[in-house]
Amino acid sequence: MKVDEDVRMISAEAPVIFARACEIFILELTLRSWNHTEENKMRTLQKNDIATAIARTGIFDFLVDIVPREDCRSVKLQIRWERGWG
Repeated sequence: MKVDEDVRMISAEAPVIFARACEIFILELTLRSWNHTEENKMRTLQKNDIATAIARTGIFDFLVDIVPREDCRSVKLQIRWERGWG
């Protein structure tokens, strides 16, 4: 947490809050990924399910380049179709 040399002290609550935020983030991504797994009638969560959850969810847009998807084009077309864009 003290990567920045200008930071001298960190409150005792800060690491606890960051830990909880990470838990919530991971839970949300996992649940959305699991939904995709179940849609495909699978029982094992795979990287592709996570990538699809990221592609379908606007709040995860910052992860699109980090977790690339092999057939990303087809997902984008599917999302456009679902939203009625074409």
